[in-house]
Amino acid sequence: MSDGSKSRPAVEGVASADRALTVLSAFRKGDRALSLAELAARTGLVKSTIMRLAVSLEAHGYLSRTEDGGYRLDAEVLRLGTIYTQSFRVEAHVVPVLEELVARTGETAAFYVRRGEQRLCLFRADSPHLLRMHVRVGDALPLDNSAIAQVLRAFSPRPLPAYVAALDLPIVTMGATDPHTGAIAMPVFGPGEDLAGALALSAPVSRWMPEAIAAARPVLAEAAAVLTRRLGGDVPELPRTAAE
Repeated sequence: MSDGSKSRPAVEGVASADRALTVLSAFRKGDRALSLAELAARTGLVKSTIMRLAVSLEAHGYLSRTEDGGYRLDAEVLRLGTIYTQSFRVEAHVVPVLEELVARTGETAAFYVRRGEQRLCLFRADSPHLLRMHVRVGDALPLDNSAIAQVLRAFSPRPLPAYVAALDLPIVTMGATDPHTGAIAMPVFGPGEDLAGALALSAPVSRWMPEAIAAARPVLAEAAAVLTRRLGGDVPELPRTAAE
């Protein structure tokens, strides 16, 4: 039995910082501004607390007030988002791989990273087909049972969980997030054998015929291996199965 105390952080967070970040996280795609009432409903915080937090967030450039008294995200959020993307220093490596995947398979290719219990679409190259996935760069989706989420969930922990040794890579799922969409995903590793993200192909299930899946899997596996090398990564040693 493991010692539960080892999994707890050495220091505790600051409640006021947690609440301020909760306010920022309340904004969703498509929101131009949120009223005080909307922020209260989404965060569960009382309005007076939100108003006090907003003063500090405004002072540091994370929020600004609208003419009607609402709140919108300000330029500091964009600055950090730009730094976040640049800090990966992977765009120059990832995007050409995505474009080659689209050229070879005709399907949408994307690169996802894990953000807590969500998967964030960091880069994407669209299929030439009119009928295709409409997830956009920057969209955050649940860490559900999709192939992409399974890869991120399985290969994020260190040490790797024992069950990864039995995974049939690339992982294929049909209709896990949307009944009309299927995905194939592979892990990509960076320096230190850490998971860099999930490389994926997505398409309507109507195009994922058995022969299409069989053709796409080795292409995706090869692309993931190439990208891992370009990022200076190494595939970690998988846990041994009981039979071994």
